[in-house]
Amino acid sequence: MSPRNPGTTLDLEWISKVRVNTQAVLKRAQFIQRQKIPKKQWQAAWLLKAATLIDLTTLAGDDTSSNVHRLCLKAIQPVRYDLLKKLDMHDKGVTTAAVCVYPSRVTDAVGALKAADSSLPVASVATGFPAGQTPLETRLQEVRIAVSDGATEIDIVINRMLAITGQWEAMYDEIRQFREACGPAHMKTILAVGELGSFTNVYRASMVAMMAGSDFIKTSTGKEAVNATYPVAIVMVRAIRDYFMSTGHKIYHQVTGQYAAYHELPMA
Repeated sequence: MSPRNPGTTLDLEWISKVRVNTQAVLKRAQFIQRQKIPKKQWQAAWLLKAATLIDLTTLAGDDTSSNVHRLCLKAIQPVRYDLLKKLDMHDKGVTTAAVCVYPSRVTDAVGALKAADSSLPVASVATGFPAGQTPLETRLQEVRIAVSDGATEIDIVINRMLAITGQWEAMYDEIRQFREACGPAHMKTILAVGELGSFTNVYRASMVAMMAGSDFIKTSTGKEAVNATYPVAIVMVRAIRDYFMSTGHKIYHQVTGQYAAYHELPMA
């Protein structure tokens, strides 16, 4: 596990002065996307690394204990043994980063992993995922229940209305309360970037979330019309770098697609 982010006091002056250069971000994204893709053994190495950074996830309305159990077994061995053998990685303990489920399925995941003698962490979405529109006390209680049931990582979602309308102090206060409710569990803050309206808002929401104590910031729930994009990822990583330069605390960035979430290295 990475060190916790203690957070800082909210710096509204910093937040208010932020202006993101859209054209510069788009140009940088185009440059990155033009880079050559590694081939042969280097491509295999990157793909294998990617497998170890996935939060293998099921967030379906028809989730049951049996499909959560199957998910856990897949997370313990995400790559076929014969392929790992060819890469001489069969004895290196290759697993995904975590298993991610709804709060009501945390006990199923914890039980399945324990039965398999695996220490793989269980992550749980919370705080009214994916919309974040339930009452604050309900969202806080959902976090507490997930942690009590054994989740060691909590994915919270921000109240997008607060970000869209610039109520940064209220957003900071909510996230601080979620952080306290997480207790020892790491907290990932989902920004739902497709609903924030601008790169400047994405940067501001990222910074407020980190100041409030988020250990990870995450692009999206996978449920919005627009989720992770290269430009948005660049803006979030730049915010992570700025936060590190200001505080010395490394925050991790997570990119969410429709079916999986990928941990990325911290930007320093």
